[in-house]
Amino acid sequence: MNQPAEQASIAKVSLKRTLIGRVVSDKMDKTVTVLVERRVKHPVIGKYITRSKKFHAHSERNEFKMGDTVEIEETAPISKTKAWKVARLVTKSREI
Repeated sequence: MNQPAEQASIAKVSLKRTLIGRVVSDKMDKTVTVLVERRVKHPVIGKYITRSKKFHAHSERNEFKMGDTVEIEETAPISKTKAWKVARLVTKSREI
């Protein structure tokens, strides 16, 4: 089925899932551990609860340090535990 020229020129949008989290470990080579937190409402009590999960993300140049806030995006599996890569740096951590 042929598409009109107008629709064919529209840029494709990436459908990869992205998350924003904090780097909690950078001890591995080319890998960072990113903690992603989300707030969900408890179904009975009604209070908001913080749920968290850690993801291993690929960082080719080892440029991200502990405390940095980064955006990670889903990729094809790179290793047994790593199927995410760091897309961009959101905020740099502050030095103490």
